Amino acid sequence: MATTADFRNGLCLEWNNDLYSIVEFQHVKPGKGPAFVRTKLRNIKTGRVIDNTFTSGVTVTTARIEKREFQFLYKDEDGYNFMETETFEQFNLDEKMVPQADLMKDGQAVSVLVHAETETILSVELPQYVELRVTYTEPGLKGDTSTSPSKPATVETGATIKVPLFIENDELIRVNTNTYEYDSRVKEGR
Repeated sequence: MATTADFRNGLCLEWNNDLYSIVEFQHVKPGKGPAFVRTKLRNIKTGRVIDNTFTSGVTVTTARIEKREFQFLYKDEDGYNFMETETFEQFNLDEKMVPQADLMKDGQAVSVLVHAETETILSVELPQYVELRVTYTEPGLKGDTSTSPSKPATVETGATIKVPLFIENDELIRVNTNTYEYDSRVKEGR
């Protein structure tokens, strides 16, 4: 249990029969009436952000969420198969629980949020940047920068990313998993 005095960014709460993480909070002490805490809460399962106001001093139930390292093994008709890197235990997740799955390749290291009390898997997070090989892109034409300085490229996982005109087939690129944007070329042989 915690009170509003214990609020901090990232704190996980069990509230309204769901798990929420505090994104932002502000203690407000008006000139008239009781003090309160204005918060922005992110639903851990859906990612939706809501606003809520708590009366100052109210108690809330905290939840212990752990981030564990897992490895993506493969995808089959049942979903996505992962292995915990410490215990080597394997499990299967439904496609809707794996956002950004089209940027994940076999052997990819991922972080999994787990509700510690119930051992329930809440979500899968890819690293902020992944390195992927371009499998197909049209050749860039000289002087074609007036209309669009980028072109679509298909990467080894099947996702389509906008890349600069100078990127060619079989190049290794770095992609931001949050925005699906090209970040940079990757020098091979590092």
